[in-house]
Amino acid sequence: MFDEGSGELGRSGRVVLRRINFGDQEEFLERVRASAELHHPMVSLPATAKEFLDFLDRFDAGRSAEGLLVCLLDSGAIAGSVNINSIIRGRFQNGSLGYAAFTPYAGQGYMSEGLGLVLRYAFEELRLHRLEAQIQPDNHASTKLVQKHGFRHEGYSPDLLFVDGAWRGHERWAITNDMAGISGLPHPTLPAR
Repeated sequence: MFDEGSGELGRSGRVVLRRINFGDQEEFLERVRASAELHHPMVSLPATAKEFLDFLDRFDAGRSAEGLLVCLLDSGAIAGSVNINSIIRGRFQNGSLGYAAFTPYAGQGYMSEGLGLVLRYAFEELRLHRLEAQIQPDNHASTKLVQKHGFRHEGYSPDLLFVDGAWRGHERWAITNDMAGISGLPHPTLPAR
């Protein structure tokens, strides 16, 4: 499934998962602008060239964060973005998901296919044990997406993340590799006991 040479991290019937890179700047920023109304106030993505470069600097290919794109298989167009943030190794083996669909592709199932690929990549290639998603309670599309993939609701945290100028409460959802039915070798940083 993973093809480092092509940059492709996985593919399904309609989408390809790959890492974001500098060459994506123009299309990514165009998609962000077109999706501003869809994302507000739930998601804040880079809107300028400088913000895009700062965004790229956060990612380091699985060491502490991954920046991924869900692209249409037939055209290569960027349908959405998925980040695996705050990757912690050792006894935790955990990452925190952030994601957004882009107009005009939202609501067509592309992000669901992409999230399935992200789960496989995170659990098989990155060898994480657990992924978390923090979702604002009014974000019904996001809740539906994680429920479809078997995430469990773990609670509510008031004032968890700073979004749209204020600290906002979020529902906490999580999935483990066992829950997803994806097993693999443990990461070398996992202690023996």
